[in-house]
Amino acid sequence: MAKRGSVRIEILPTAKIDLKEIVDFIAQGSNRYAVLEKQLIINAINQLLDFPNLGKPFDYKSIDARQLVFKNYLIIYRYKTETVLEILTIHHHARSITNNPAFTDED
Repeated sequence: MAKRGSVRIEILPTAKIDLKEIVDFIAQGSNRYAVLEKQLIINAINQLLDFPNLGKPFDYKSIDARQLVFKNYLIIYRYKTETVLEILTIHHHARSITNNPAFTDED
């Protein structure tokens, strides 16, 4: 969780799992690049502290969220409150969004 000024970022459990899976997959080929990719993704997320409306509206299942494109990933986030941004998922573009557990009908 990162915080700057009055804005705080919370990474939800689904997004934490996404990040771990990304790192684990890359680590199969290179631990060094896995660590680097994780840091780059975190840096992209932390940009939201300064630019909370970065990206564009996320148009899926009428979810009130935004998407930040970073490399091959969609970082889907929304305001929980005026000062808290939630990272819902870090979704690889090659995967179907319909299978993403962050958007099950149980939400």
